[in-house]
Amino acid sequence: MRRLVFPARLWLAVLAIVGLYAASSVSAQAQEPLRNTIDTHLRTAWQQHKITPADASDDAAFQRRVWLDLCGIIPSHDDALAFLNDTSPDKRAKLIDRLLEDPRYGLHQSDEWDLVYFGRNPPGYEARNRDGFKRWLRDAFAGNMPYDEMARAILNAEGNTAEQGPPMFLVQYDRHPEDAAMAVSQTFLGVQLQCARCHDHPHESWTQRDFYGMAAFFARLQMVKAGKIKVEDKEFEKIYLGELNTGDVKFTGSAKDAKPGQKGEPVKPKFLLAAALEEPDFSAEIKDEKRLADGKPPAAPRFSRKEKLAAWVTAPENPYFARAVANRIWAQYMGRGIVHPVDNMSESNRPSHPELLEALSKELIAHKFDIKWFTRELLMSQAYQLSAAGAVADAKPQWFERARIRPLSAEELLESWRVATGYDVVAQSKPKENKGRYYGLTFDYIRRYFGEPNNGVGDFQGGMHEHLYLNNGELSRIVTTEKGGLIDRVLTSEEPWDARVERMYLSILSRRPSEEERAKFTEYCQLPEKDKGSKEKQSERVREAVWVLMTCSEFRFNH
Repeated sequence: MRRLVFPARLWLAVLAIVGLYAASSVSAQAQEPLRNTIDTHLRTAWQQHKITPADASDDAAFQRRVWLDLCGIIPSHDDALAFLNDTSPDKRAKLIDRLLEDPRYGLHQSDEWDLVYFGRNPPGYEARNRDGFKRWLRDAFAGNMPYDEMARAILNAEGNTAEQGPPMFLVQYDRHPEDAAMAVSQTFLGVQLQCARCHDHPHESWTQRDFYGMAAFFARLQMVKAGKIKVEDKEFEKIYLGELNTGDVKFTGSAKDAKPGQKGEPVKPKFLLAAALEEPDFSAEIKDEKRLADGKPPAAPRFSRKEKLAAWVTAPENPYFARAVANRIWAQYMGRGIVHPVDNMSESNRPSHPELLEALSKELIAHKFDIKWFTRELLMSQAYQLSAAGAVADAKPQWFERARIRPLSAEELLESWRVATGYDVVAQSKPKENKGRYYGLTFDYIRRYFGEPNNGVGDFQGGMHEHLYLNNGELSRIVTTEKGGLIDRVLTSEEPWDARVERMYLSILSRRPSEEERAKFTEYCQLPEKDKGSKEKQSERVREAVWVLMTCSEFRFNH
């Protein structure tokens, strides 16, 4: 591979960002643990700004938070109880390690990062059927594929969307190279280029030609359909991303100066604020190249622009890539980026903790983009383990002086409801009736009512639609009274009612009830003298108590 070339004015920035990127993992591990570096930088900022951080979270809040963040579900009753009763000093570290190896870790991370790459409503008709991409993501996270390898696989887009998966990211921008340029820059580099699509950016370094230079990398891509295949009992179209040998985007200048019928001049690929791509010119020997034919996998081009872009994007010396992913993962667990929003890393949007971001980027490179290592260090920091209680009203505190408060995603709600009620345990005896990952409730409804629980800038806006679903929707389906479920365990228990109330709280809210809560629920669940002996009325009381805990605001959030 040829040496990547950057302008001289960028080398100082590169060195400041990545530092000793060539240092070995052994030397990196011999240094201070990253968790300590995180806490040191944050404490320094708190002292400078005269901020008093929150206390450490209690065990109940911590375990619910870490289960949701890593695996997308709440702990079961038995898991919650075992953790709270564990007196070993390293039990939090052991729980983090256990969850990072849990099969649900890969599944949940595929949910999280699918939203990064596609969002809830992606462009392109084919992008709706991206099971192959999500399976690939799940396996990549479960197997701890280094993030630079993941990014290269997505941008190289080899194989097909049904069996391999990665091509689907670029397929969603089929025949829209400008949209692909914006998505790749924003997702993998943390750079927003949309303003430069019509004119030179008024506040940043990139120009309109820089934008079209990036778009040129995608100008020759073409979606190719090559028949259907069954994967896990579902039929999918096999879609490849072919690449022609000729073709360019056309640049007509600033949008305000554009004239009707103006054809524009071809623009060659150019790395953002860096060197132009050196490529052979096949225009003299290949004229009127036809579109790639459907029905069979496309042949490889004689020269691949997307392959060169993938190599440049993920190179350790790229001044954007490591910073962007370190910042994005930080935001995933801490609520906001050190640069916030995470996809707007620019001179006009400076990081809140620049030295910390530099350290995170450098260590991520030194550890070869090991996501599990990075996540473990972040979650072991005192900062992550702070309480969410505090005087600051912001759900995502700028200085990270307390833990973030976030609503559960649609996927987290559905799967946590099933765990809480014991529905998954009951369903194991009826595998034919409970096929697939989402069962018990209609996931399309859950996604519609709970899929985007914010106003577009991260502020929670529950609204009437959520309230109506919780009161009148399908939720009663999984509040099962069958053997093995929570209600059955409560009703058939011979323990005193205060202990049964504790089971309900641990099963649903992952904590023990306060004395006041214990007394009120015990009083409610115990039937009055005139109704004692009525199994139907006793079952209804417990069912209502369970429903109250499942639909309360505490369950809706991560604590």
